[in-house]
Amino acid sequence: MLSFVLKRIGSGILLVFVISSLTFAMLRMTGQDVARTIVGQNASAEVVAAKRAELGLDQPLLVQYGNWLADMARGDFGSSWITGNPVATSLSDRLPVTLSIVIAGLLISAIFSVLLGVAAALRGGWLDRSVQVLGVVGFAVPNFLVALLLTYYVAVSWMLLPATGFVKFSESPLDWLKSITLPAISLAIGAMAATAQQIRGSMVDVLRMDYVRTLRARGLPSRSVLYKHALRNAAPAGLTVLSLQFIAMMGGAVIVEKVFGLQGIGTMANNSASAGDSPELMGVVVLMVAIVVFINLLLDVAFGLLNPKVRVS
Repeated sequence: MLSFVLKRIGSGILLVFVISSLTFAMLRMTGQDVARTIVGQNASAEVVAAKRAELGLDQPLLVQYGNWLADMARGDFGSSWITGNPVATSLSDRLPVTLSIVIAGLLISAIFSVLLGVAAALRGGWLDRSVQVLGVVGFAVPNFLVALLLTYYVAVSWMLLPATGFVKFSESPLDWLKSITLPAISLAIGAMAATAQQIRGSMVDVLRMDYVRTLRARGLPSRSVLYKHALRNAAPAGLTVLSLQFIAMMGGAVIVEKVFGLQGIGTMANNSASAGDSPELMGVVVLMVAIVVFINLLLDVAFGLLNPKVRVS
């Protein structure tokens, strides 16, 4: 199991390196004159040249990349070209906001998708058809529209939850929960629909297998057959979809954070990309890829625990 995990960690580090390198190269090929943007359009050529030298943009691309890579190896993300704030500080301030709504959305999706998927596979009939319709509708409706509807009805009309803002967990756990509820639900709707359909299909296939009929014929309780055997074999498909939905939620957080006025990683990525702030954007990219790699590592470990054959594949 240890060698299995080490291989996944090695491939994850390689993935972070490749994606960050490609991102760095593409940022330098946009043609955007960041120095001119910072000093202003009316600044003289000498002032622009001085700012370019200060930012290191007058050096060859390979030298710039080597300097950035050396800093990253020391854990130094650099400072924002626009605000001058350390990128690491900005990331540490904003990451809890995004992770709060994404993890909460993932938990909501996981719980309800398992309940709906298993119930649809067992009961069939109208419940099964409803889950399939929910899957189509949930996939088709964009999360920003769900966010707007929740804001209008739940926050503005009914005044049950706050419409904007984020409260840190350390300040008030209850207010923190209130502040992330609507954004988390906005992200969870689409993920829940897709995951419930996948679990439903996997459960239907597993329940038709011979070993399930054999277990029932031996007199095992239905609950034991369902949760100890059938659901365990159907779980990998659901875990795969959930891991993909986690990545989609991280991307969808850009829009949801805008709707609810949250200053998270998504908002930071959007602002830094618009301004051409390379250090901030590179910090966001490296962090996001590292999180995705970590989630995939957890998924691989879970697969290895559920199915020992995966560990030797």
